Amino acid sequence: MQNTEEIWRLVDAKQDAFIALSDRVWETPELCYAEFKSCAEHTAMLEAQGFRVTRDVAGIPTAVVGEAGEEGPVIAILGEYDALPGLSQEAGVAEPRTLPGAGYGHGCGHNLLGSASLLAATAVKDYLDAHGIKGRVRYYGCPAEEGGAAKGFMARAGAFKDVDIAISWHPSSFSGVNEPVSLANTRIDFSFTGRASHAAAAPHLGRSALDAVELMNVGVNYMREHMPSDARVHYAILDAGGIAPNVVQAFAKVRYLIRARNLPELNRLIGRVRKIADGAALMTETTVQAQVVSAVSNLMGNVPLEKAMHDNLTRLGPPPFDDADRVAAAEFQTTLSEEDIESSFRRAGVPLREGVPLDAKSAPMMGSTDVGDVSWVVPTVQARGATYAIGTPGHSWQLTAQGKMAAAHKGLVHVAKVMAGTALEAIRNADLVAQAKADHQARIGRTPYVCPIPDDVEPPVRMSV
Repeated sequence: MQNTEEIWRLVDAKQDAFIALSDRVWETPELCYAEFKSCAEHTAMLEAQGFRVTRDVAGIPTAVVGEAGEEGPVIAILGEYDALPGLSQEAGVAEPRTLPGAGYGHGCGHNLLGSASLLAATAVKDYLDAHGIKGRVRYYGCPAEEGGAAKGFMARAGAFKDVDIAISWHPSSFSGVNEPVSLANTRIDFSFTGRASHAAAAPHLGRSALDAVELMNVGVNYMREHMPSDARVHYAILDAGGIAPNVVQAFAKVRYLIRARNLPELNRLIGRVRKIADGAALMTETTVQAQVVSAVSNLMGNVPLEKAMHDNLTRLGPPPFDDADRVAAAEFQTTLSEEDIESSFRRAGVPLREGVPLDAKSAPMMGSTDVGDVSWVVPTVQARGATYAIGTPGHSWQLTAQGKMAAAHKGLVHVAKVMAGTALEAIRNADLVAQAKADHQARIGRTPYVCPIPDDVEPPVRMSV
């Protein structure tokens, strides 16, 4: 208990610098694999705090690792800092108000995510230094979680091969241990090639690639009734073949995001989608090429680490929100529907209208994360940190707007303490590490990890989201 309180004080001692880091990253939102300013900010902080820095991890220009300590167990704390398109928003304003610029915004709170993780890693470093304890802490600055699967590429490249324990978190409405449920996914670009012709004078000579895309979309939509209920399929047309309706479109491209509960289910669903694409090409007398862009695995749980993190949460107590924070949250809730708010309570397992966003539970995530690939390689645990009003949808302007508010800053510091305390326990307790590894091995014993990203696919450092 005394050790835990000391590391919490180390978090408090440096919180201002890391809150400022979070705000700077919020102010320069960058999309996946283009987080050059954000990565530079994190790299500068690593150097200022005395970490040994490795750049261009796994050949990714915006991935960085900082390490401190000697010998002993290796504890990885994972951070992110990528933003999203179309979610630009003025901070602290409870109405849509887009900022000038490219239109990007931190609508998933990754500005907070990276800063809190780096704060936790710094506190662990400072504790090891102060007590001369053997152990190593690493901060992994991971780009491109939003669709780029950077951690999958990093795992495939062996970036986590000597790590004993990995810890991370994600912003949420509630504080708690993250339930290790997520969907494996892949992004595949289907490019159709046909034959251009004059749409009026010689339509019979044309073979429309756009028709093929539309037929593929129809086929996939018919498939939805006949796939597992927890699977998800989404698409976006990347190239519709031009803006001239009097020309039969000779080329069109659609990106599919396919999700399933686990990798075997995902692979079966991918096979069905590929058959639909082939059928669309056959019907339109076009050709189709499929190119995998990225892929991630489903999350793997770890009971010993989840218990250790929960114990840290219980000792720490809730984030120190005050009446001003609750008034601000209520203002944002006026922009939400009752369904938004009630859904948030139900997903977290909290009775409606009871409690505040600090209950030590969390909602199962029906999205996807590349933390999943790390969890297959090394025992992994994640927290949820309360940083925004209950009911706030993920990937929304409301979430962007709350990213620099007092409650977000308090949540950042709170979850940094949770991660730092969990990391310290792993360093000081060899039995916890052994139990975590045994749990992990039992889970992957029958199904060893195989990276879902094909070997010939390189990190799409110039990808479009």
